[in-house]
Amino acid sequence: MLNKYARAFFTRVLTPFAAFLIRRGVSPDTVTLIGTAGVIAGALVFYPRGEFFWGTVVITLFVFSDLVDGNMARQLGRSSRWGAFLDSTLDRVADGAIFGGFALWYAGKGDNDLLCAVSLFCLASGQVVSYTKARGESIGLPVAVNGLVERAERLVISLVAAGFAGLHKFGVPGIQVLLPIALWIVAVGSLVTLIQRVVTVRRESAEADAAAAAEEGENAGHGSAAAK
Repeated sequence: MLNKYARAFFTRVLTPFAAFLIRRGVSPDTVTLIGTAGVIAGALVFYPRGEFFWGTVVITLFVFSDLVDGNMARQLGRSSRWGAFLDSTLDRVADGAIFGGFALWYAGKGDNDLLCAVSLFCLASGQVVSYTKARGESIGLPVAVNGLVERAERLVISLVAAGFAGLHKFGVPGIQVLLPIALWIVAVGSLVTLIQRVVTVRRESAEADAAAAAEEGENAGHGSAAAK
């Protein structure tokens, strides 16, 4: 849902900014690299110290580079396999930094081993969810399922909760509980999404194997008839 509607809205909003960068001679790859570096810095500098509000502000500013670089590539007519590969790879790095930042907080001053483990599960499951789709597509399957919680949902849920939880340092009482709730939601949602994709790949692979076997049998039948 977020990919379909929010991405379309922000693409329209950010198109003039993308055009401005193009006029200044900035390449889409440069935007991708700077955006990833900004997310990593925001996550690993602020989150382990419990500065969730400011960390989220920094991360959110750089997360939009994911839309800007693609917009620039389309305007330039340079959409390429390399650009798609670089963007997808660095997305995984940025996601790992965000949930790694949460894990470092709970392993340190946050002092909660369970939430540290949940954060690490969110980190790992997010990577595996992406891998299942990529691996399924690499063996020729459509993997025709989106799943309950994809990357956009994981980021929105986690970053919104972290930003609001950071308001605790500004005197808002009790609001810090939003981050643990969000992490549990992302963990459970990612697990459900992983199961959905594995089940889909299993079904599609069985259907593809059955179709291939039927085609092979049909070809063998035609060959036998021709020999007669």
